Amino acid sequence: MRRATRAVWGALATVCVLTSACGNSAGTGLVATTTTKATVTTEPPQPAGRNPSVISQMVCRPKAQSEIQRVLGVTAQVTTPSWVDHLYRCRYVYGNGSFVLSVKELSSWSETIAYFHSLGSSRGDVGSLGNLGQGAFTTSDGSVVVRKDWKVLLVDISPLPAQFGKPPTSRADVAYTIAALILGCWAGD
Repeated sequence: MRRATRAVWGALATVCVLTSACGNSAGTGLVATTTTKATVTTEPPQPAGRNPSVISQMVCRPKAQSEIQRVLGVTAQVTTPSWVDHLYRCRYVYGNGSFVLSVKELSSWSETIAYFHSLGSSRGDVGSLGNLGQGAFTTSDGSVVVRKDWKVLLVDISPLPAQFGKPPTSRADVAYTIAALILGCWAGD
């Protein structure tokens, strides 16, 4: 119980730090909200394009890698990302397991919701998760699926051992922590 509590508090602290760091990163294109004196504007979601968006690419970039390493306490070898059928993905490989981060880019709300629900059917939606995107659930193997705008993030932890990281943490907590880290940087498209 104590380890789980520490993992949750650690994840929350990391999300707070990462969120503030992402919001202050100049020139990253990750923040789509603009504030002026009395006006707040938000850009609408962008449809899937020929190339992956900056937001999709960030899941495999060095900044995400270092934040994930800092939270999990272990270093990964990250495979070269692929972009096939509007799905951007890479694998984080460790000595005793791996996980895959993928982002599916879609072009409308209906496509996004249909894809999100299809993952629930195929991977086994075992319960909703709060405070992640515009919808999230845990799968039967402990992986996490999150819907945000016209993108769907999958944190597939099925290849990880039951306990992973330093200190050892459950696979499900690892999946939630990684999803929260990634979502901490996603603002707008």
